[in-house]
Amino acid sequence: MVEHAHILTLAEWACGVSWRASLLHSSAKHALIWVTRGQGIAVIDGVRRGVGVHNAVVIPAGTMFSLELGKQGFGLVCLIPTSGPIMMPDLSQHLRIRDVQAQTELTAILDAMQREQNTKRAFMDEALNAQAGLLTVWLRRAMIEHGAPDGKKPAAVRLVNAYAALVEREFRQGKTMAEFASQLGVTPTHLTRSCRHCAGLTAADLLTQRVLYDARTMLEDSSEAIRHIAALLGFTSAAYFSRFILHHTGKSPSDLRKQSRAIPRVSGR
Repeated sequence: MVEHAHILTLAEWACGVSWRASLLHSSAKHALIWVTRGQGIAVIDGVRRGVGVHNAVVIPAGTMFSLELGKQGFGLVCLIPTSGPIMMPDLSQHLRIRDVQAQTELTAILDAMQREQNTKRAFMDEALNAQAGLLTVWLRRAMIEHGAPDGKKPAAVRLVNAYAALVEREFRQGKTMAEFASQLGVTPTHLTRSCRHCAGLTAADLLTQRVLYDARTMLEDSSEAIRHIAALLGFTSAAYFSRFILHHTGKSPSDLRKQSRAIPRVSGR
């Protein structure tokens, strides 16, 4: 079967639980998010930005990000496979779409994709990918008409972008923030100062959130042994992993797993 584009609400994408959106993580597929209600904060590539109504946010696969829209927020996300002919930008995009015609065009494409997905007719995968192709045409036009002009990024932003990309690649290796700073050729103090300025988080916070997201995902979505999860995430012992989880969630790994099994799950990722 052909891998095809997919439409979800933001709540479905987060499986109905806030931490799956608010903790830093990445998607295996390209994502285009269209916010239609509410406002909040996104951290993408280590840079914090405000998002609101009629904002289109593109997050390439493998890009570290988080999103907090609050309880009143609503939006749709189109997930596009990395394989196949549908081309998406290599870099994240944040477009504030003020033109009513452009807003209407994107909404119409997403509505058509939702209808196709809900009816599940023959050749649905082909139809969804065809609509996704139109979506990327809309996106390229929007990037020309509504995107920010290209310019040299400040040094702090370049450093934090590099740190976010490095964490995303290597967070499972058990490295400390100081070790990442050394790889980037800066002091931990300078890296932390830059992260505070760009993301509103310390460098250690960014790393902790990324590890915690995968830890919670594996604990709640799989039956993998806790000691094995600890090893996969670079912890030197299961006991150290348990203390990490307890400190950041208030629950032990086993209690967190039991709790998740008792809560109905909204379909999503």
